[in-house]
Amino acid sequence: MNIAIVKYNAGNIYSVVNALRRLDIEPLLTDSAEELQKADKVIFPGQGNAAEAMAYLRERNLDKVIAALKQPVLGICVGQQLLCRHSEEGDADCIGIFDVPVLKFRPEKHEDKVPAMGWNDIKVSPDSGILENLGQNPYVYFVHSYYVPVCEWTVATADYIQPYSAALHKDNFFTCQFHPEKSGSVGEKILKNFIQL
Repeated sequence: MNIAIVKYNAGNIYSVVNALRRLDIEPLLTDSAEELQKADKVIFPGQGNAAEAMAYLRERNLDKVIAALKQPVLGICVGQQLLCRHSEEGDADCIGIFDVPVLKFRPEKHEDKVPAMGWNDIKVSPDSGILENLGQNPYVYFVHSYYVPVCEWTVATADYIQPYSAALHKDNFFTCQFHPEKSGSVGEKILKNFIQL
């Protein structure tokens, strides 16, 4: 199994590498268009600033490479957001697989802290692809200041300030706003489901 992880100027990529190693997979960390196109599956993770990340990807033409991938692709955290149309973070035009904007959390009361950080349960839709067999209302780990509104591609929701997309799916593109690599046995199951697609 040849799994490539998109290497770009985003943090937290090595926690995904380590999560895959725990599943006996040695992923390839690369920003080579050829290596990404050749991979059986591609993971697009990251924490960071959307505008800076898009600038880096565009400089290397990786935005177009990612958009054209035909194998299963998993976007995680900022990876999910960059697969959307536009992000309020730095007013960034993104890759546009999901025709939906990424919005900043706007606190409504004193206890609404941004970034949203910590464990939260998700509600998974019946036709959820890689989120199958996670049990009832599984708990996963989030760290984010921006969110994707609930839309036609939403396959799981979470609630913080308002309901939002915890996961999206369209064609060969799967995403998680949360971090499966930091979400214990639930996250491990999601990564296994993705690997077994």
